[in-house]
Amino acid sequence: MLKVYGAPWCPHCTDTANYLRENGIEFEYLDIEKQPDPVVQKVVDANGGDDWVIPTLEFNGKWREGKVFDPEGLRADLVVLGVIDG
Repeated sequence: MLKVYGAPWCPHCTDTANYLRENGIEFEYLDIEKQPDPVVQKVVDANGGDDWVIPTLEFNGKWREGKVFDPEGLRADLVVLGVIDG
């Protein structure tokens, strides 16, 4: 299942979650600030190793670094991750 690492105060996280819901894409939303250190470290690594950036997505071991919400870009990244068909 698609995992979305975000935070309740992050507008890009909210927009990403809303997009996924509106398009019928199942996902698990994980508050980054409530995750154990090993999980946070994976998110940091997915974002270049300096800090975590949200929303960060993970699907079957493939990661999408945190990005500003852009519906077209998100859709293209979901195709690359294998979440949806192109």
